[in-house]
Amino acid sequence: MAIAIRAKQGLTRRRLLARSASTIALAGLGGLVRPYLSRAADRPQIVCGIASGDVSAGSAVVWARADRPARMEVECSTIESFATIIRVASKEAQPDHDFTSKVLLEDLPPGQDIFYRVRFDDIASGIAGETQAGHFRTAPKDKSSISFVWSGDTAGQGWGIDPARGGTRTYRTMLENRPDFFIHSGDHIYADCPVPAEVKLRNGELWRNIVTEEKSVVAHSLAQFRGNYKYNLLDDNLRAFNAQVPMLAQWDDHEVTNDWSPIGTTDETGYAEDGTSRLVQRARRAFHEFMPIRAIPDEAGRVYRKISYGPMLDVFLIDMRCYRDSTWNKRDDRGDTFILGPVQLAWLKRELAASGATWKAIAADLPIGLISEDAIALGDGPPERREHEIADLLSFMKRAGVRNTVWLTADTHYTAAHHYDPNRAVYEDFEPFWEFVSGPLHAGTWTPGKLDNTFGPRAMFQKGCSAEQGENLAPCFGLQFFGRVDIDGRSEVMTVTLKDVDNRDLWSIDIEPRPDARPARILAEHF
Repeated sequence: MAIAIRAKQGLTRRRLLARSASTIALAGLGGLVRPYLSRAADRPQIVCGIASGDVSAGSAVVWARADRPARMEVECSTIESFATIIRVASKEAQPDHDFTSKVLLEDLPPGQDIFYRVRFDDIASGIAGETQAGHFRTAPKDKSSISFVWSGDTAGQGWGIDPARGGTRTYRTMLENRPDFFIHSGDHIYADCPVPAEVKLRNGELWRNIVTEEKSVVAHSLAQFRGNYKYNLLDDNLRAFNAQVPMLAQWDDHEVTNDWSPIGTTDETGYAEDGTSRLVQRARRAFHEFMPIRAIPDEAGRVYRKISYGPMLDVFLIDMRCYRDSTWNKRDDRGDTFILGPVQLAWLKRELAASGATWKAIAADLPIGLISEDAIALGDGPPERREHEIADLLSFMKRAGVRNTVWLTADTHYTAAHHYDPNRAVYEDFEPFWEFVSGPLHAGTWTPGKLDNTFGPRAMFQKGCSAEQGENLAPCFGLQFFGRVDIDGRSEVMTVTLKDVDNRDLWSIDIEPRPDARPARILAEHF
């Protein structure tokens, strides 16, 4: 692996029309219902903005939410003026889904800027509602350059939307980067973290949140889970970003509650007849209602999936919550232990081995080597408990000749670059790889954590709050982070840059791809 580490200024990517960017960003601001901005009362309104997601070479999901029962009408064009309409789709928005609706647009041209517009028509009267416009770019069929961003953790630890401090500014900064898409690594909401009206900062100033009834308590009801998503969508920056940049959505723990597991996480409503937690059911339903995520046939509610973004990139979005064991990650616990589960692990092996893309980005909701009772690493030593699944996966990739994998994650509330090397590891049966961590988008910042030596990680860069600043540092102090990835269409070199809320490049690396080396025997074993 050829590696060059350097500071970079002003990373470039292919041109995206500045005029259309500003037009769409402004259109995205029209979704918040305010009495003094309301149009005719009998026209259906778009109340949480619009969004797109799970974009590929020929398809994408478009999402919106109405203020009443209505039919969502979506038109798309390759021309910003919509002089020619290439696809239309529609779907009803009904109360049982909180008036959210999403459609899958298919048979789109690859490598193309797609402009779409959304309106809701009243079901009872047929009156047409307001229209909002958005944009996404389909994946290329050729080796065109790609740029995307990733991060996680929004509105956590009581840090909600303070308009006087610019709201969730990181979304505005990411929009300025004009990425092809955005990977949200999880913790879209903090269902277990109410937002108070005021928080006193350590410098004596006051942080003043927008407050809502549903965001003022820990979420238990379906309405409260939905209210967490609606709260975040009160922010101008987030709605403008959603209207222009397609999202690949994962989830982590705070979409449900802190450190949840499938069994053992519940409230007074207990479990359904099939043994699943009703609390988790409600949280899962709200997540899928408010995320522009495509449904997977015969597996309703599944989050893990692969998104192909042209011949140079496959993104593997994994789920480290739904299939884990129900206990804390402690050495003295007994029984089977999982972080991915056998079905998802087998799927990931098959899809990695089958991938023909130059780069395989494994989007995880937790880092591998950070010591935590909630995550994977237990501390120094050979693989134990959940680490066995990671060891199995890494060894499989070595045997199968699957190369050019990078791991992208958030969760830690600081940003870091971790290089894993068998020459430093207790467990040595794998090839070196990188893991990049970024976040929070808009939440409390933490100090960097400790890594174990099981897989030989080394922190090549890390930035969070200092011990003097203390944990849960407010977003206004500037330690909010995201990462940017650029893949050059000619050299296929991947450049990863860790950035902050003010768009400063903190650290960067160029990684040269290596040829895959996949033995036919390994492929035959897994297909």
